[in-house]
Amino acid sequence: MSSSKLFEPYKLGAVTLTNRAVMAPLTRNRAVAGFVPNPLAIEYYGQRASAGLLITEASQISQQGQGYQDTPGIYSKEQVAGWRKVTDRVHERGGHIYIQLWHVGRISHTSLQPNNGVPVAPSAIQAKTKTFVGGAFADVSAPRALELSEIPGIIDDFKRASANAIEAGFDGVEIHGANGYLLDQFAKDGSNKRTDAYGGSIENRARLMLEVSKAVSAEIGSSRTGIRISPVTPANDVIDSNPQPLFDHIVDGLNALKLVYIHVIEGATGGPRDNAPFDYDSLRKRFSGTYIANNGYDFKLATDVLDKNKADLIAFGKLFISNPDLVERLKLGAPLNDFDKNTFYGGGAKGYTDYPALKQATAV
Repeated sequence: MSSSKLFEPYKLGAVTLTNRAVMAPLTRNRAVAGFVPNPLAIEYYGQRASAGLLITEASQISQQGQGYQDTPGIYSKEQVAGWRKVTDRVHERGGHIYIQLWHVGRISHTSLQPNNGVPVAPSAIQAKTKTFVGGAFADVSAPRALELSEIPGIIDDFKRASANAIEAGFDGVEIHGANGYLLDQFAKDGSNKRTDAYGGSIENRARLMLEVSKAVSAEIGSSRTGIRISPVTPANDVIDSNPQPLFDHIVDGLNALKLVYIHVIEGATGGPRDNAPFDYDSLRKRFSGTYIANNGYDFKLATDVLDKNKADLIAFGKLFISNPDLVERLKLGAPLNDFDKNTFYGGGAKGYTDYPALKQATAV
């Protein structure tokens, strides 16, 4: 049996996690009518409740915030009720769960927007990427720039979604500030060409991410508010010409708000960890809360990083898709199930709730 800091309890805000393994947010495109979580999600998350912390798939804060078909929301009573069944199951099994709050910005399609409207962005620049609509991949629609007068409404949507999350029984929320979605689009100069109070300088471009973080933490408490950032990922066609001072400034602002954690994608999301130079230790030193490290971690790297105190918690993504009992498997040094990429997005139970746990696999 392996010994590692990964299996030690950890205090996160008001809750004590049973271990330091985090299930990363994983988009699965299985929501049902009304963008309500699929009833299968109750079992999906329940199966994985032995993770120290579960973070749900990204969930839109409004219809405008949606970018892909069949993703769940957290803005209607029906969605709150659907998520409540998920959180109840996770808590029954001794787990803890946060929901990731999402506004995709320009990574959307007119067919998903209210009244088939145009997606919104900091600037009217179309992303060179695709989304998934009508059962097929399609180019994202050209966006329009948000008016200054609309920005308070976006902040209010995040605030309302965070209150809904607590009503749905979540232990906290993770603001999605990563992977080329709205808050990341505002922060990075490749996608933000504004000349008003939300564009130009680092302070102005970081403003929306910090204002959302302030509003959410004021609504539900900083001890229940985390955020995900991705300083150098090129995901969804968003880059910054000088990310180090930008994210040093952002993390200083998040630290002042006393957020419970920063969840940092190190390198290119789902790709190389060394795609661009960046000093993650700088973020670690600037932030007095919990640092969750993410991207390409296996047991060896996780243990090494925890031993060197370069992170407090380690997030695993695809490994949790195919291994509902990942923590136990890592502890025992047991083999891992292979994942089936064909069932990542959309569909039913296959590739979702039917991966065997170790006991099931050995009993066969």
